[in-house]
Amino acid sequence: MKLLLTSGGVTNGSIRSALEQMLGKPIAECTALCIPTAMYGHPDVGPGVRAWQFASGNSTNPMVDVGWKSVGLLELTALPSIDSERWIPLVREADALLAAGGDVLYLCYWMRQCGLAELLPSLTDTVWVGLSAGSMVMTPEVGDDFIQWRPPSGDDSTLGLVDFSICPHLAPDGMPGNSMAEAEAWAASISDPAYAIDDQTAISVVDGVFDVVSEGNWSILRT
Repeated sequence: MKLLLTSGGVTNGSIRSALEQMLGKPIAECTALCIPTAMYGHPDVGPGVRAWQFASGNSTNPMVDVGWKSVGLLELTALPSIDSERWIPLVREADALLAAGGDVLYLCYWMRQCGLAELLPSLTDTVWVGLSAGSMVMTPEVGDDFIQWRPPSGDDSTLGLVDFSICPHLAPDGMPGNSMAEAEAWAASISDPAYAIDDQTAISVVDGVFDVVSEGNWSILRT
């Protein structure tokens, strides 16, 4: 699977260009499935109007509304109750999976419960486009600062498909988001290499090779 791990979505031309490179064709020729699941686990973004805004392409984070040929909805909490033959072919046919932000452990839990986590390694041509928690779920560790919900088992591990952690929404001091001081304190609490990225930055990962794509600010916090 190819990963485009963003903080704020497809927010600028550089991130959009990286996405089209990963897709191998224009966005207008590609199909996508949006995954709002993480939003339901976070008290600030779901359920309700913000989940609808994301899925309908009316949010402030460009993901669904960037000009796809078609966009479908993949709600992970529903998938364990239906036959896998009804949804796995749809996932395999999609060019991109668009994962909303919200609570990262809630998203990870349902990815495992429904079988999507197990399916991911076989989706070699699919692009996973993550937004905030939708990006962090691919890392090995997120730290307590980004956990609002815990699974019944108490397991706080994430998928670990990359070997670095991400602090999203890096912002200048006094602005909404995470200050550099907060990002540095977070990095001190985890054991992995770590990056802080703002909403104009993404990290692309293709065949294990990663690259920072940015028209904003980012920093390496741990190596």
